[in-house]
Amino acid sequence: MSKKKTFAKLIKGSGMTVAPGAYDGITATLINASGFPAVYMTGAGTSAALGYPDFGLLTLTEMVRNAARINACVDVPVIADADTGYGNVLNVVRTVQEFERAGVAAIHLEDQEFPKKCGHLDDKKIIPLDDYLAKIRAAADARDDPDFHIIARTDSRAVIGFDEAIKRANAALDAGADIAFVEAPQTLDEVKAVPKLVKGPCLLNVVHKGKTPPVPLGDAQDMGYALAILPTLLFRSVVGLCEALLDELKETNVFPSPPGDMSPRDAFRRFGADEWDELRDKYDKPAASKAAAE
Repeated sequence: MSKKKTFAKLIKGSGMTVAPGAYDGITATLINASGFPAVYMTGAGTSAALGYPDFGLLTLTEMVRNAARINACVDVPVIADADTGYGNVLNVVRTVQEFERAGVAAIHLEDQEFPKKCGHLDDKKIIPLDDYLAKIRAAADARDDPDFHIIARTDSRAVIGFDEAIKRANAALDAGADIAFVEAPQTLDEVKAVPKLVKGPCLLNVVHKGKTPPVPLGDAQDMGYALAILPTLLFRSVVGLCEALLDELKETNVFPSPPGDMSPRDAFRRFGADEWDELRDKYDKPAASKAAAE
């Protein structure tokens, strides 16, 4: 079964799919090994990995390249942040084509002005509803595989209010989106209301210390969410851990012992060292036998 079809089956299922955020091959491989059913390619983490804030500074090419790299590391579906589609409706068409070629199962497109910013920052600006819906229609029409999911994200809650955000989410579903993503509901009542008011599968963005109050994943499933992403779980944890280790090294001049202390070999095993060794042995042995015979 293709990853796209697997993702479609997950969304149609009775439970909620949890997709932690990856930004490189390390984080993607670890998420996959932990048994999660899907991986989310975080735009914030991807931007940070290239040395930028989440201000819409990366190009389509950079985002697609990272999505392809992450997809190659895992055997579960990948959901990718496609920002605003990187321009007008024509750019959206190419965005869908490129991400689909990269092998991802779904992308989300948002209604912020370009360049966008992280959905949990202040002073966001959004495009008119008609322009947003044109992008969603273009995205739905551009896909090759009907199982490639278009997730319609609206950042309008912070700009024009919760009711208008629900209106945009439902309009996007009518325009051809498969999943609705109301970004940054600001109260627990709003979080609960989204799956009740939106006429289709809903995504919850779980961001620690963001605009949305904390919601246990079990509660989110009970509320009716089909998908939860955790874009900053690993990215921000890595930042904090790296800073702590570097501070300790600078202060003590002694190699710190990080959590999960492991040997180089143990670390490499997480990324397929044993399998690569077997492959090397497979092709080295005939050569060694031939040399011995001569």
